Amino acid sequence: MPSAPIDAELEGDPRVESVSAFTRRVKTLLESTVGSSWVRGEVSNVRAQGSGHVYFSLKDAGAQVSAVLFRGDALRQTVTLRDGQQVVVYGDVSVYEARGQYQLIVRVVVEDGVGRLQREFEALKARLAAEGLFAPEKKRALPPLPRCVGFITSPTGAAVQDFIRIMTRRAWRGRVVVIPAKVQGEGAAAEMAAMLELAGKLEIFDLLVIGRGGGSMEDLWAFNEEVLVRAVAACPVPIISAVGHEIDFTLCDFAADVRAETPSAAAELISSKFVAAAERTERAGAAMGDALERALAEATERLDHARSRLRLLAPAAQIEQGFLRLDDLSNRLAAALRDATQARRQQLGEARAALARVSPEFRVQTESHRLLSLWKRLQAASPASVLNRGFVIMRDAAGQPVTRRAAVKSGQALAAEFADGTATVRAD
Repeated sequence: MPSAPIDAELEGDPRVESVSAFTRRVKTLLESTVGSSWVRGEVSNVRAQGSGHVYFSLKDAGAQVSAVLFRGDALRQTVTLRDGQQVVVYGDVSVYEARGQYQLIVRVVVEDGVGRLQREFEALKARLAAEGLFAPEKKRALPPLPRCVGFITSPTGAAVQDFIRIMTRRAWRGRVVVIPAKVQGEGAAAEMAAMLELAGKLEIFDLLVIGRGGGSMEDLWAFNEEVLVRAVAACPVPIISAVGHEIDFTLCDFAADVRAETPSAAAELISSKFVAAAERTERAGAAMGDALERALAEATERLDHARSRLRLLAPAAQIEQGFLRLDDLSNRLAAALRDATQARRQQLGEARAALARVSPEFRVQTESHRLLSLWKRLQAASPASVLNRGFVIMRDAAGQPVTRRAAVKSGQALAAEFADGTATVRAD
């Protein structure tokens, strides 16, 4: 659509704000409505500046927010911030206008009890890694086009619905078997481990997925329990761990052959090769159709060319070509004659003009005009012409013109010559 009418329509519209005005309005709205709040989350990306300010991020399974602890508030805290620490903070929401980014201005930091789980997580991770449970050489490649996929998860959770919806939307051809199991709470890890063992014994699955939607560290803790992590690592079927959201990591992620950020991402990963194969098939079909159309067009073009050559070689066509050449030559001859006649006429006109310029009549006329001009100039310079313009010639007693004031004496008789006569005067 053309943009000029829209631009003209928005020109001068008071509803259109600048970026600064819009950000300032958002800042005012957030700071006046949200107010001070208590927020629980995990600390990450801690950066202590030389100024004494501490910048960090506070995150949970679903989101994260930038936070800052200014120097004065930082000096009053008894908790030293570190990555992975679970805390509860109290502060005010604010907007950093230069970047259009909201952040939490932290005033109080209290260590949360979940920090203990994080320490247990790191300790178990280090012990299992030392055993080689997470070694890269143990990872197996996923089958490119699995026909039967088992998903160990809660059958009532949103994760399985998202997984099946994406597989259906991407037109995946295969079978998904939901293997029900608890994914949270006491006994969940043992139940999922038993389902993994059962899936391996059935020998009907090309690929297994184990996972659930996001949550807090406590919600996801079953996927960090040693019994389940070892069961994932020992599973004879290639397995994808799809636990939580993008920012969530569990020990099952390290033990599985592949980690997917979410169950939805696992569905996209499994169906990607199928989608690529379907796209290649579609492109091959389209290319085959294009090749057929090109071949048909080229054959039609060759046939038309042969028909044209046949028509040109026919006797009637030769006669028609002769008529065309005759008409063309006739037109060219007529044009050449017209051009030659026009050139001769132009030369004759130029000769007449040159003859007129050197004829005696032309010179007599030119000299007559020149003599008349000289006579007019002579008349304009004669004494009579000067007198007619109002001038007077003063003469002495001898009739000679008086040209200087110093030559006149007091009482001297003079004659003043006007255009219409002479008058006697006396110098006083």
